[in-house]
Amino acid sequence: MNEKELQNELQTKVKKKLAPLFARYKMDFTGLESTMKWKPVVLVIGNYSSGKSTLINELVGQDVQRTGQAPTDDSFTVITSNPALGVSEVPGSTLVNDTNMPFGKFKQYGERLISHMSLKNIDSPVVENMAIIDSPGMLDATSEKDRGYDYMAVLGDLAKMSDLIVLMFDPHKAGTIKESYTAIRNTLPEKSGEDRIVFVMSRIDECDSLSDFTRSYGTLCWNMSQMTGRKDIPHIYLTYSPSAVGPGSAVDGWPQEREELLAKINNAPGFRINHILEDVDRRVNELQMVAEATAGFTKKAQKVSWKISKITLIIALLLFLFGDVLLNALIAFPENTLITSVRNGTFSLGNLVIPAIFLLVTLAIGAISFSKVAFPKMLKNALAHGSDLVRLDTDYRKNLWRKMEAKVQENIASISVRDLWSGYGRSLAKIQGFLKVDLKRYYDKIVS
Repeated sequence: MNEKELQNELQTKVKKKLAPLFARYKMDFTGLESTMKWKPVVLVIGNYSSGKSTLINELVGQDVQRTGQAPTDDSFTVITSNPALGVSEVPGSTLVNDTNMPFGKFKQYGERLISHMSLKNIDSPVVENMAIIDSPGMLDATSEKDRGYDYMAVLGDLAKMSDLIVLMFDPHKAGTIKESYTAIRNTLPEKSGEDRIVFVMSRIDECDSLSDFTRSYGTLCWNMSQMTGRKDIPHIYLTYSPSAVGPGSAVDGWPQEREELLAKINNAPGFRINHILEDVDRRVNELQMVAEATAGFTKKAQKVSWKISKITLIIALLLFLFGDVLLNALIAFPENTLITSVRNGTFSLGNLVIPAIFLLVTLAIGAISFSKVAFPKMLKNALAHGSDLVRLDTDYRKNLWRKMEAKVQENIASISVRDLWSGYGRSLAKIQGFLKVDLKRYYDKIVS
């Protein structure tokens, strides 16, 4: 079975087993599904004039993106090849409404974003089996109002669906851009694995000398340590304009860096099935956390319900048998109690009226005491202390809880008394079974 066949099989299995569970717990499944059924994606990001468009043009072997020192493009442009459509351009309004593509989620960001999105179908074998996304340059000081949409949120959603993220810097602005800091420090780590991010310093041919290059490279390394919060600096690839190579230039002796970068980007499709499995694994673990907390709450509520029901039933039976006796002792009514009528052989249906009233009233009081008193109290406590419902024995689960706490609260808040016996435990078991059996089987297939 090749990777494409394995991807199709995984997509079918995931949709069949998990789509109903994602819906039950009010979690989005469409993003995961659309990502699985489309091409591998390479996302290119960086500040203005960092060489994004130049790199893309070189990769595809033609000038598909405008280049220049000043800002030349403020759009998210998806570049791919579809022989059936030929050379063409698809506007954002069509792109986000095409169910065969993974961009439907971006409709939530509004018309300003949609009008700054497009897809270019080009004639290039490089992008027949993948897509490259060019992005607007990052800014030093901006806000959602300036762009008209939440740029970082959009970037996060694109990063989540990408198999490789190329983050580019130029030697003149080596990592000092505010949005670059936010992306590296928060957005990318939250939405994508570190192994998917490639750091690049481009345009090193513009350095006047080797010492100038060394100074720029050192500045970028120092800024990277501040942005990542790590002592170890990730590998930074170097690239430049091929025409700039010459004896004595700053780029002399660095061609292997550029070649390794291009090879890594061209090999992005090979990461696809692993990344799909990672995404499925991550999303199902998020789902499991919500299901575990929800099942934990319903299980506790069921125990309290059974306890109250048992006590209520015992009291109801006692009152059914002896309630009219107690009433007779207090107000001399009824004249013949149920037990007396049975003993005297004078029993009639009329002797059941008062015992039945005692029985029904007691059962009703028990039901009301749970639904109107005990259950709301438990619900309030669960919403305030939801972490008590799950195991938080590792740092991974603690981080996962912080991420999913709001979704847990949303699900628990929507539970009514009648929902307690609607199979939350079975749903959790299905999720756990998928992680332990199905997902493991696909990982084993990749290894083999």
